[in-house]
Amino acid sequence: MEDITVQEGQSRVQAGALLVDVREPNEFEEVHAEGATLIPLSEFEARFSELPKDRELVMICRSGARSARAGEYLKAQGYSQVVNVAGGTLAWVEAGLPTGSAQ
Repeated sequence: MEDITVQEGQSRVQAGALLVDVREPNEFEEVHAEGATLIPLSEFEARFSELPKDRELVMICRSGARSARAGEYLKAQGYSQVVNVAGGTLAWVEAGLPTGSAQ
């Protein structure tokens, strides 16, 4: 699966990709990339079908490891447009990109 920079992730989301955060709810509440949809890895196998197959999915977690696992799982389920944000939310925040608080 392709790893992309946080800047590339943001531009793909602005172009219509869906940003999927696979961290747990308490992590998401602390800080998350603006516009991210939360589907925790602990619930991922039960909920992945909520994600559209006709839209690019940009996967993100804290540092990039969990989102890579989730992305590989999606690929195995027939999703073709899946990329992973290298460095995850830590890198997103460090780069000064927009964040949100709990919705």
